[in-house]
Formats: sequence, C-alpha cells, structure tokens
Amino acid sequence: MVLASPNSIRSEGILPSNELIPVVDLTAERSQVTKLIVKACEEYGFFKVINHGISHEVISKTEEAGFSFFTKPVAEKKVAAPAYGCKNIGLNGDMGEVEYLLLSATTHSISQISKTISTDPLNVSSTLSAYTEAVRELACEILELIAEGLGVPDTWIFSRFIRDVDSDSVLRLNHYPPIINKDNNKDMSQKFTKVGFGEHSDPQIITILRSNEVGGLQISLQDGVWIPVTPDPSAFYVNVGDVLEVMTNGRFVSVRHRAMTNSYKCRMSVAYFGAPPLHATIVAPSVMVTPQRPSLFRPFTWAEYKKATYSLRLGDTRIQLFTNKLNHS
Repeated sequence: MVLASPNSIRSEGILPSNELIPVVDLTAERSQVTKLIVKACEEYGFFKVINHGISHEVISKTEEAGFSFFTKPVAEKKVAAPAYGCKNIGLNGDMGEVEYLLLSATTHSISQISKTISTDPLNVSSTLSAYTEAVRELACEILELIAEGLGVPDTWIFSRFIRDVDSDSVLRLNHYPPIINKDNNKDMSQKFTKVGFGEHSDPQIITILRSNEVGGLQISLQDGVWIPVTPDPSAFYVNVGDVLEVMTNGRFVSVRHRAMTNSYKCRMSVAYFGAPPLHATIVAPSVMVTPQRPSLFRPFTWAEYKKATYSLRLGDTRIQLFTNKLNHS
C-alpha cells in the first residue's frame, strides 16, 4: 500500500490511492461476505462489489442510452425537464459542473420519460427498466446480507422498504462534461480541478453506483481526508445512506462524497438510490438498541426527512440537523 506522506495529506487532504476501499466478492463464502460488508459499512460507509451477477449487456446498454441522450443539443435535452437538469444540483442554489436525468425507479415512470429522451422510446424504456430491476435486486441482496451480519432476525427488515410497490427509489444518470484546460503545459496530475457535484451524503437507504472508466468520485474519511475512487466499469460501488445510518442506530456511517470533473474526458455515472415509501416510519430495529447503545434518533417518516433535505444546503450534515430539529420541536 502506498500512502501520501503526512505533510501532503495535511496540505491537500487527499490520499493518492484508493487501495483502502474494501472490496466484496459476492460469490465468496456467505458468512465471510456478511462480515466484510458490515465492517465496511461501519468503517467507511462505502465498498466495492465484484461478481455481482449483473450482465455486461444490461450495463453497456444503459451506458449507451445515457451517452446517447447527453450528447444531444441542449435544446433537445431540455424537453425532458424536470427530469433533466443542468448545473443546479439542489433547490438552494447548489451548483456543480454536472447535467443529469432523474427518474422515478418504476416501469411506468421510466416508460413515460423515455418518450421525451429518445427517438426509440420502447428500446430505451426496456433498457433502463432492466437495469433498474437488476440494481434493485442487488441492493436488496446486500441489505439482506447486512441484516444477517447484524444478527437481525428479520433479514428483510431493510430490503422490504425497497421492494414495496410504493418505494420512493430513483435512478439518476449524472454526466460531467470535460472542463477543457487552456494551459497545455499544466501538470496532468492536476486534471481534477473543479467540483462536479459537491460534498454530501445520500439521504436514502442505500446507493448502488457505477461509472464509465473516467475517475472523479472521492469519498471522505471521518478525519476529513479524501480518497479518490479508481473507476471500475465492471464493478458497483455501494454507499450507506442517511436512513440506513438511522436504522442501524448510528452503527453504520452515511458516507460523505463528492465528484470532481475531468479536464480531458467526460464522465457518466448511474446511481440507483434505494428509498422507503414516503409514509414509512424510519426507526432502528430493537436488536440495534441496547442499554449500552440507547436509541440515537427519534422515529420519523421518509416524507418528513425527504422534505427536510430540500431545506438544507448540499454540504450540510443533514441527519444531525434534522434530528436536532426534531429533538427541539
């Protein structure tokens, strides 16, 4: 393992390698897989999944559909609004070098939006629906392994929210156009220079993420040091979201992350955000609450928390601010 010198870490706050990021092989022995996932969620809130069972065809067709849309003229892309957006990340003026498509992760919603993003809507709808179904099943499998690893008797306690017909899960395609550097003599090591999507945690339960071969994603350690994530188009990356932090009574870490732009190549990521139904009450199962570890959060609904996230700026530590608000209400 090669790490930056202490001085470089202090001055830049970035490690030059992501070799610390846990890798989970889903075909390994089950008890070992559950241990690795739980450990990764406790220490990082983030890990890489290989041998996940999702076909290359499903992945490549989705990437092709995404790039086909993002290469269109801006005027044509704007027809897909409000599913399509550019630069304005949140409702509070958060800005980034990104454009995106945000779709409700249901067959009907995907079918409808496909009519505005493609001249071959049936093919695009079929492609995105197949991808959404595949990553939803992967998310559920991981959540059930987590419950098993935590010793929760009901191993569907987390995945049930995502399987629910009223799940508020979404699929988001982010496109980061290259920021061309006019200084041809600039050091190539400085190619990641602008924020594409600012520092934040995901408010949902779990995120299943992949990108093309272009880097830019960084995760933050608890001491504030950033780790660049080397892209692996054949793998998926998993983020612990705010809701899962609450449902594990703070045992898991909702990972803070950001995306930087690349000066020379465009980057596209596809993220599935597994979320509960709006009416679902978020509370840790009783096995996660003990006299030694009393409950850290008051129960709340996903609708309440989702609304609260839109009232805060992107970089706010939302779950703490929201629960503090609840405690003083």
